[in-house]
Amino acid sequence: MPSRPDVDRSDEVNAALLADLRSTISSSRVLTGGPEYERSVTLFNGAADIRPAVVVRCATAADVQAAVRAAGEHGVPVSVRGGGHDFWGRALRPGGLAIDLTDMRGVRVDADRRVATVEGGALSSDVVAAAERVGLTAVTGTAGAVGMVGITLGGGYGPLTGRFGLAADNLLGAEVVLADGSRVDTDAEHEPDLFWALRGGGGNFGVVTSARIRLHPVPTVVTGTIFYPISQTSRVLGDLSEILQGGPDELTVDVGLLPSADGAPAVYVAPTWSGDLDEGATENGPVHALTRLGMPLLVDIGRTTRSAGLAATDAMFPVGRMGAIRSRNISGISASITDVLVQGAHAFTSPFSAILLHQFHGAAARVPLDSTAFGRREPHQMAELISLWEKDDDSAGEGGARHLRWVEQLHAALEPFSLPGGYVNFLGPETPDQVAHSYGPNTERLLAIKSAVDPDSMFVGTPLPCTPAL
Repeated sequence: MPSRPDVDRSDEVNAALLADLRSTISSSRVLTGGPEYERSVTLFNGAADIRPAVVVRCATAADVQAAVRAAGEHGVPVSVRGGGHDFWGRALRPGGLAIDLTDMRGVRVDADRRVATVEGGALSSDVVAAAERVGLTAVTGTAGAVGMVGITLGGGYGPLTGRFGLAADNLLGAEVVLADGSRVDTDAEHEPDLFWALRGGGGNFGVVTSARIRLHPVPTVVTGTIFYPISQTSRVLGDLSEILQGGPDELTVDVGLLPSADGAPAVYVAPTWSGDLDEGATENGPVHALTRLGMPLLVDIGRTTRSAGLAATDAMFPVGRMGAIRSRNISGISASITDVLVQGAHAFTSPFSAILLHQFHGAAARVPLDSTAFGRREPHQMAELISLWEKDDDSAGEGGARHLRWVEQLHAALEPFSLPGGYVNFLGPETPDQVAHSYGPNTERLLAIKSAVDPDSMFVGTPLPCTPAL
């Protein structure tokens, strides 16, 4: 008997999927087109143009459970959208079912216990704003528009890392919908393996519908920006490296190279002091010492709320530009690395691109490596290489090709000076060698937990190694 030719049954599958979803979830929340669908598939990176077959705008954990079960029953790829800031657009999958959590942005703060319960779609700015109202703050990254759960699951470098650790180190527990649609609560005593994996293992183990996050009594910090001429880079970064090696936990410093208003690159120093405010603001204190590394072009340092700092970063990086990102971890800022960075800055192809180094030190570096999934605990700098350009930038008819070449060339130039692996929130399929080593000795345990809770790999958030790295 002749074999039957393959038949495209996608329309049939989608019709059955939609019927299943609409039997348990409000039809207005099951989207296949229209303005609400378009809003859900519009991501931070304008270059990530991905069209899922259906978007489910979840309002409750029960909606998430129904969506997961339906996707599993019909064999449809699943993705989870929180803040939508991932450069690869992994909040969406082509032809898949997108679980959109952007209507689940609630934040409840227990001021006495210093704990926030955060819904899965809450942004970092939502959490910080809620905490500030009672004199507290949360450990976040540098941008307010980034999803709080997403950055936490992948690790979460930020301006409070030195004093309070990574965002992942401040995760106290979570409610998670697993691949079979069941809902579990996990913390250090309940489902401890899953809780271990969530702290740095990325969004690969289920849908986190809510998280419990430790808060801290630091709503106001001393922070700001200092710009130096590119000609002073060696002096500035050399002296800064010496200062940071023995610096206090309360001082975390981002540094980098950015195009200035006149187009020339400049050195960017962004300190955050989370200790005593009077000490941080004094002219003879550790923050203002950073204004004397050379002859600054601009000094803008003062006391400000954490929410204001997050908003300032969001204004620098608005939604919708085309972009790509690469990352390296380096043990320190050597003269050779400085030369590579300066060459990269002189080669900027866009006024919106950036080279940023995020300091990992203090409390984050004292957490035992095996106590969370996060794969690197010694002091280092995480280099964030960002290429951004406007959608209509088609210089020489190349589209974004020249901008992509710039970031790839800088990424390659840093490789000889880099530590194995990298920051999983900034790793994609182009860097399998970094992915393979991103979890170090935690790899085997992490993959075993993945196999136990999601054996069919329904959830593919940040990249996981295929096998333990040797």
